[in-house]
Amino acid sequence: MSTATARPIVHGLFDPATSSIQYVLACPRSGACAIIDPVLDFDPASGALATHNAEALLGLIAREGLQLRWILDTHPHADHFSAAAWLHARTGAPTATGAEVVAVQRLWKDIYNLPDFPADGRQWQRLFADGEHFAIGDLDVRIMHSPGHTLASVTYVAGDAAFVHDTLFMPASGTARCDFPGGCARRLWRSIGAILALPDETRLFTGHDYPQPGAAAAWESTVGEHKRSNPHVAGQDEASFVALREARDRTLPMPRLILAALQVNIAGGRLPPPESNGRSYLKIPLATLDGAAWPQHG
Repeated sequence: MSTATARPIVHGLFDPATSSIQYVLACPRSGACAIIDPVLDFDPASGALATHNAEALLGLIAREGLQLRWILDTHPHADHFSAAAWLHARTGAPTATGAEVVAVQRLWKDIYNLPDFPADGRQWQRLFADGEHFAIGDLDVRIMHSPGHTLASVTYVAGDAAFVHDTLFMPASGTARCDFPGGCARRLWRSIGAILALPDETRLFTGHDYPQPGAAAAWESTVGEHKRSNPHVAGQDEASFVALREARDRTLPMPRLILAALQVNIAGGRLPPPESNGRSYLKIPLATLDGAAWPQHG
């Protein structure tokens, strides 16, 4: 199947608790599919964990008669736990992410003071390099390293679809923040340029949407729409984008799950090992991300 003309099947599932979109990407000819950016349910108030989102993805795959071949993450997420490890244990499908995840692991290993943590990417079955290709059935998928939001972010390009996660939101909502450890607005601008060099009709699938009360979430746009109407792109150059992005980031509080989620997600979605009482515990470093805006309440 030609990558220039292929139109893969894409299903999006929205998780209101984290404003995340999870995807099933399927080859229309063979029925082979991949899950992209699955969410493991976590309640920070109680510490409760559940697999409602992951089970919904598996239910969709079963109803559509698809065959799961890959479990993919675009990057280590700061706003939800990845369900990749749970899905791998349940299905046996291999997990994968971008090869630069090792740089994120090394960075956060020091932040969490985890001297024995293996920061070499072994937590995934495969690490993809920039420009590498792999197959989902007859569908060819190309990896684009898209740093800026994080050091490790990748875009999966399959036929006329590209999964950009936190690099671009829906056109009216602009672009991702760059103030996490390892983030860089200049690198994000260049990553956006590479994505927007794809054909105008390319479908872009974002990782988050934040709809107004009563409105439906949206997650699909096109390269052409971003060029015309994304306020962080249209009429901007690198200097103006960096100034805009950095000014905006200074007003944003950190995601409420970032310190919990990164400890799990640099391990490919695995929880910390149980302690002597059989329970797992999250390690939360204090006074580490002090530069962020203070959360507003009321």
